[in-house]
Amino acid sequence: MAVRRIVANLKATDPALARTFYEELLDLKVVMDHGWILTFASDTISKPELSVASEGGSGTPLPALSIEVDDVDQVYLKAKAAGLEIPYDITDEPWGVRRFYVRDPYGNIVNILSHV
Repeated sequence: MAVRRIVANLKATDPALARTFYEELLDLKVVMDHGWILTFASDTISKPELSVASEGGSGTPLPALSIEVDDVDQVYLKAKAAGLEIPYDITDEPWGVRRFYVRDPYGNIVNILSHV
C-alpha cells in the first residue's frame, strides 16, 4: 500500500473567494470546480506529506497549510501589495526556512516558505 497524495480540505462558505488568493497570489490552477468545491493544483510534482504539531514554530500559532514556493520574497511582496493580512512577518528561521504567514479569505493562516 502507498499513499499517492494528501489533499487539504478547507471549509469555505463561498469557495469562489479562493480564486483571488490561491490563483493570483500562489499561481495555482483550478483543476476541479463543482461550485461547492474548488481544487487547486500546481504542475510541480511533490511527495505526500502530513505534519502534526503543537504550534507553528517560534511560538507562532499553528497554520492550517504550509506551502513551499521557489521565491518566498516574491510571494511576500505580492501579498503586501494586495493588502493581505500578514500575521507573522517574513523571517529566517533557525531550522533553515524563510517564511511568513498570510491569512486567506476564510481566516486560515497559511505558512508560505522557501528553504534557504
